[in-house]
Amino acid sequence: MRKIVKPCGLHCIKVKHLGVSLGQQVILEDINLHIHCGSLNAVIGRNGAGKSTLIRAILGETAHTGTIEFKDRENGRIQKMKIGYVPQAMNIEKQTPVSVYDMIASYHSNVPVFLKKSRKMTEKILECLKIFEADYLLNQQVCNLSGGELQRVLLSMAILDSPNLLLLDEPVSGIDQNGMELFYQTIYRLKENYDLAIILISHDLDYVRRYADKVILLDKTVLRQGSVKEVFQSQEFAEVFQAGA
Repeated sequence: MRKIVKPCGLHCIKVKHLGVSLGQQVILEDINLHIHCGSLNAVIGRNGAGKSTLIRAILGETAHTGTIEFKDRENGRIQKMKIGYVPQAMNIEKQTPVSVYDMIASYHSNVPVFLKKSRKMTEKILECLKIFEADYLLNQQVCNLSGGELQRVLLSMAILDSPNLLLLDEPVSGIDQNGMELFYQTIYRLKENYDLAIILISHDLDYVRRYADKVILLDKTVLRQGSVKEVFQSQEFAEVFQAGA
């Protein structure tokens, strides 16, 4: 992970006219987003609005039309974008003999981790775990972690390669109130101190109101995007969430 550096505001991710269809069914259409580094962008909407499909399209796991670019606005260069990702949930079998070190290192090494424990990799993993106050979990078995602990480990794993974009797909599902508060405070510190953009799918409107820089209201297409105030006070927001009440 790179050293703490105040986001420069010059890097951005542009999603242009993105669409996803499954047969004749249109899942997403004409999605246009402009995401800046150092910003927390919350995607909200009803169930079935296409939020997770948007994440999968950005990850390249779902075929889509349109383009996704990572751009340096200072000189206009288009670069290869590095993405970190934390899913909604990860199913881990009980009694699985995998430590936190093993799990993280296996995603970032071509050498089987059980053959040799790298000091350099250990230091790198510990550095990321410390960001989320989880360095004490390095040698713990993953199957024995609580929901909040696993979440912090997955966040640490997602930022190990210094991503330009961090995608969080409802990462606080099943986490208690104290865990949610810690999560949002940590994500806020992350976006303030590291040169990356964050897209967060969330149903927690109170936390979105408190922490998001930009809100994207999605229902197959972008109904409204802008500041928290602009979106939460919009007619589109009222129609979506009053209809779902």
